[in-house]
Amino acid sequence: MLDEFGRLGHGFKQLFGAQLKLLSAELGLAHSAISWMLLAALAATVAGVGLGLTLLGLIGVVLAQWFGTWVGALVVLALLQLVFLLAAVMLFRRCMHWLSLPVTRSEWGATMRDIQRKSKLKAEAKREDET
Repeated sequence: MLDEFGRLGHGFKQLFGAQLKLLSAELGLAHSAISWMLLAALAATVAGVGLGLTLLGLIGVVLAQWFGTWVGALVVLALLQLVFLLAAVMLFRRCMHWLSLPVTRSEWGATMRDIQRKSKLKAEAKREDET
C-alpha cells in the first residue's frame, strides 16, 4: 500500500512538474514576445517618421520647382502641416466631447459599478472558500 502511495505521489510530481515547466516556458515566451513587440513598435514609429519626413521633403522639392522659390514652398508646407494639426486637434476635441455626453457618462458609470460589484462578489466568495 505504501508503495502504491509512493508511485501515486511520484506520478503527481511528474505531472505537475511538467505543467510547471510548461508554464515557465510559456511565461518566458510571453515576456520575449512583449519585448519584441515593443521593439517592432519602435522600429515602425521610426520608419513612419522617416517616411513622413521624406515625403514632406519630396513635396517641398516639387513645390519649390513649381513656385520657383524655396520660401514659397516652405510656406505652403507649413500651412499644410498647420491644417493637418488643426484637423487632428479638432478630431481629438470631438472625441473628448463624445466621451463627456450624458449617455456615455452613464454607460461608463454603469460599467464601473458593475466591475466593483463583481470584484466584491469575487472577494466574498474567496473569503468563504478560505473559511
